Amino acid sequence: MLGLVVAEHTYRSRPDLAEGVLAKVRAAVVNARVLAEVAGELGIGPHLRLGRGEDLSGGREKDSILSDALEAVIGAVYLDGGFEEARRLVLDLLGTRIEAAVAQPDEADHKSRLQEASVRLGRGVPRYEVRGRGPDHDRRYLATVYVADQPLGTGEGRSKKDAEQASAEVACRALGDERGGGDA
Repeated sequence: MLGLVVAEHTYRSRPDLAEGVLAKVRAAVVNARVLAEVAGELGIGPHLRLGRGEDLSGGREKDSILSDALEAVIGAVYLDGGFEEARRLVLDLLGTRIEAAVAQPDEADHKSRLQEASVRLGRGVPRYEVRGRGPDHDRRYLATVYVADQPLGTGEGRSKKDAEQASAEVACRALGDERGGGDA
């Protein structure tokens, strides 16, 4: 439902965009990080019914739980009010993020940007090494990205994917600096 509304709205408002750009826009908006941000802005966390262990481990602030809760709210609106009401809600909540993603579709997907830059520069596909640390209820991940077998960026996150994105963002800046200096 959520992906459908974002894709349909983007296509109707910007039919000139290539299919690949449309897919990047949808991916930039329909993901756990963005949905958790919106859920946080709406104050959904304090209203969740969680088990004692999940509550004590910070479940009200976990991206996966918050994003799932927001999707459940959207689904409830759909079931109660139909497609148009759910569509209106999605666009009210995500409209500015959709427009920002249309303006810069690669901005949130640092891994794709890094891969495109690395391949374009003849350095091959980036490789990620991810390590977890901490207890299961408060796990953190540290990712290092290698380009042409050289460590180019390190990043941390609450999920492996977030850590990889953070390391790719650092690596993108490093490649950007190299290209600016003419050494690429």
